[in-house]
Amino acid sequence: MASDRQAQGIEEDKVSGKIYDRKLFARLIKYGKPYWPLILLAVAMIIIAAGLETLGPYLTRLAVDDHIVTGDTDGLITIIIIYISVLFGNFLIKYMQIILTQYVGQKIIYDLRSEIFTHLQYLHQQYFDKNPVGRLMTRVTSDIEALNQMFTQGLVMIFGDIFLILGIVIMMVSVQPELALWTFSVIPFLFLASFVFRKKVRSAFGEIRLFLAQINSFLQERISGMSIVQLFNREKKDYDDFREVNWSHTDAFIRTIFYYALFYPVVELISATALAIIIFRGGWLIQSEAVTLGILIAFIQYARMFFRPISDLSEKYNILQGAFASSERIFKLLDTKPAISTPENSHGQDKITGNIKFEDVSFGYNPEELVLKNVNLTIPAGKRYALVGHTGSGKTTMLRLIGRFYDINEGRITVDDVDVRQWALHLLRKHMAIVLQDVFLFSGNILENIRLGRKDISEEQVMAAAKMVNAHNFIMKMPDGYRSQVKERGSNLSVGQRQLLSLARALVVDPDVLLLDEATANIDSESEALIQQALEVVLKDRTAIVIAHRLSTIQRVDQIVVMHKGIIREQGTHQELLKKRGFYYKLYQLQYQNWQKDDREKSAAQIFID
Repeated sequence: MASDRQAQGIEEDKVSGKIYDRKLFARLIKYGKPYWPLILLAVAMIIIAAGLETLGPYLTRLAVDDHIVTGDTDGLITIIIIYISVLFGNFLIKYMQIILTQYVGQKIIYDLRSEIFTHLQYLHQQYFDKNPVGRLMTRVTSDIEALNQMFTQGLVMIFGDIFLILGIVIMMVSVQPELALWTFSVIPFLFLASFVFRKKVRSAFGEIRLFLAQINSFLQERISGMSIVQLFNREKKDYDDFREVNWSHTDAFIRTIFYYALFYPVVELISATALAIIIFRGGWLIQSEAVTLGILIAFIQYARMFFRPISDLSEKYNILQGAFASSERIFKLLDTKPAISTPENSHGQDKITGNIKFEDVSFGYNPEELVLKNVNLTIPAGKRYALVGHTGSGKTTMLRLIGRFYDINEGRITVDDVDVRQWALHLLRKHMAIVLQDVFLFSGNILENIRLGRKDISEEQVMAAAKMVNAHNFIMKMPDGYRSQVKERGSNLSVGQRQLLSLARALVVDPDVLLLDEATANIDSESEALIQQALEVVLKDRTAIVIAHRLSTIQRVDQIVVMHKGIIREQGTHQELLKKRGFYYKLYQLQYQNWQKDDREKSAAQIFID
């Protein structure tokens, strides 16, 4: 199962391998549409800066030919002042352009990151069952950062390099066409080297992003489950597994370094060849007085300037390839449509009675393996029903289906005689509250963990709910009371305390339907007794479905439904089911024998202590 999931994740992380994807690029550009005026201003600044940069060698030619050779000191000083002014102007424009580009890039990334987070919140639960958290974190962090580099360092700056190259070509041709043509004779070799380089780097960058996602996924799982890793002495095995995927990432990165290590010296060699041609041919033309010393010096400067932006373009290509590889996976995520969403002309109401029906419901997380099989059950409004049965019998699944976290394969589930698939999702879930056995608490304070950011719930209401489930006392003993900080996943609280906070979180919203999945499983006997008393008040005139393995906690509910292998085997009150001497009777006898055994062991232990 894990290997299938990993293989699926690897397949999703793969990229097409195209050197340039026009549709992908067009889609990326759309994110800059709201900021086109600022982008155009940045491009204009780049063009001006490129123009100013090409003036340097031209001014050098004027200084040498018109003033240094002729001994015109005053004219030379004028040229120097102009040259310094050009340098200062170029610096000022580049400074403003970099700030503007960074601002636009950060705004675009802010919009994109917000879109991804919003999209993730509305994806169906099965998507998160199949995709590890680490892989999704890679999308919002590393992949987004690659796009940030594209917008801030790559895309706009490419215009600067292109316009600088065009400016240099124009200046060289206008000053001395023959020498310019001799200089450009090496360009075909440069294009050939760039083509081979781009093709190799593209595939390597795709592999880097692939293995980075696997590293993040592996780390997230192992850090979250570190107690299990250490308990079962998995450190050596997990280290070997991590070393394997880590080396795959390193190997892909080394290959990109290898390609760059080849490409840059090749560019330098071609640049040196061009300079040699300029010096050789320029010296020849000086002798025939077709070229002056100032022109030769200017051409040497232009040649150095000409190959620098070409090398920069290769670096920008590096950034673009990383961005393409990342954007391809990001758009795969954004193109994933939520399998469960609010339908058009959806149903919704401010208050519900809580009448729930299962009509011939069949469901499986894997369609080939049904968890529920033709389930029929009616839960009248205001009644308390309990679901019991062995692990894997489908009890928790039924709770998830009521809130439409999954869509059923066959049949239908109704709330107030309306199919849950016709309800507006937020309104359906607004009327429900659920308490799970595995409690999840967020980083923050206790107050916010109970009301979950809802400002319409007052602190007094939070305290009332906490008192009702007997959480108030332990909260007030903490350093800052209801504003005491909760660490990640509530690690600074006991299991029972986290469960109490989860109960308070459910009750504070005053739900019409309350779903309890082993809500008292991790609480000591004293707290459980107090919670049972509170639930007697809380569950009054409210539809409630309780899952419990401790049969002693559900004896006073209206109906007990016995599940076995996805089928309802029995239904009735506690006494009625005991009289049938069926599944429930066997479960009860089994627990009763265990309780007697525990009591005997406790008594023996007490005698030993005495």
